Amino acid sequence: MNFLAALIFFTRLPFWKIREVPAECFKHVVPYWPLTGWLTGGIMAGVLWLSAQVLPLSVAWLLAIVSRLAVTGCLHEDGLADFFDGFGGGRTRERTLAIMKDSHIGTYGVAGLTLYFLLFWQLPGGMPLSVVCALALCGDCWSKFCASQLINYLPYARLEAESKAKVVYSGMSRGELITAFVSGLLPLLFLLPLRLWPATVVPMFVFLLLRRLLKKRLQGYTGDCCGATFLLCEISFYLCAAILWKLP
Repeated sequence: MNFLAALIFFTRLPFWKIREVPAECFKHVVPYWPLTGWLTGGIMAGVLWLSAQVLPLSVAWLLAIVSRLAVTGCLHEDGLADFFDGFGGGRTRERTLAIMKDSHIGTYGVAGLTLYFLLFWQLPGGMPLSVVCALALCGDCWSKFCASQLINYLPYARLEAESKAKVVYSGMSRGELITAFVSGLLPLLFLLPLRLWPATVVPMFVFLLLRRLLKKRLQGYTGDCCGATFLLCEISFYLCAAILWKLP
């Protein structure tokens, strides 16, 4: 039931039609976030592979990015924009949280999203199609596992009634932590070329830096912070993979 809640929460696909999910289940969706990456990353890889049969790789990759935006409803990108706005325009904890809650996008959010998408679109250049497809799935799942650890290391920065989703995630039990880890790891074991494995370390390092920043500025995390952490971990994974691929 918690996994179904995760599919409903993290995608815009009509999983809510399957059955009604108790509100309590939505507090336990984060451990299944990497597992939803099998779906979102899989769709991205599938669109990429099919499009690349008739289109240039750069165009196919753009369509793959668009497909994930459509499936997730830009959930994580909205968080990234709010993160840039809040940390760019806020100087205090209260001001940063207030800016992040504002539904209007600001200068920092526009600039941050523009730079993010330009970088994201350019990263797979020069790599074979099969490798880029593997990265699309592996990067999604592994980066979501890394980002999911925010709820285990930091408290929620707002009151539950003040959260956008009106829910505060519960910390992971040992079983949920194992589920998240295995879900993030399995695609790497089966799909990621051995020469690119060092790239898996970089998202963990990015997570540690962001955790420290959030603890210092907000004394906690928000849903926007989770989405931003995922995308920044993922872009660092792609960046490192692109560098490793260029090495002799």
